[in-house]
Amino acid sequence: MPYIHKFGMIDYIEENKDYTFYEPEKYNCISVDGDLIDEIYHKGFGNKMKKLETFAHNTNRPYKDLAYYGITLIPPKSLKQFLNIVNEENIEYKSRELEKLIEKICDAIKENKWLIHFGI
Repeated sequence: MPYIHKFGMIDYIEENKDYTFYEPEKYNCISVDGDLIDEIYHKGFGNKMKKLETFAHNTNRPYKDLAYYGITLIPPKSLKQFLNIVNEENIEYKSRELEKLIEKICDAIKENKWLIHFGI
């Protein structure tokens, strides 16, 4: 069975809220094949991802990277860095799924919103 990551935009981030519930429909998530996310890590972009300032499960748990098997909150200040990483990968693959992720990141940047990532 293929594994996927889901990315959505949070309209309003609640401080101290536990975001550990799997609710991709609530955040209008798009799906990205796990193989594409794996490629980002294997191509050397993984080192860049490990510097991405995020939060794991709630805003009280600073993190670096995506919580691969959990839930990641990506703040507006980290979105341009995340966008650059995904853009670099998509130059080679020209994937429709990565294009949708790029669009989702760009929308979040324009609206100054957080992204939520549901790992596999």
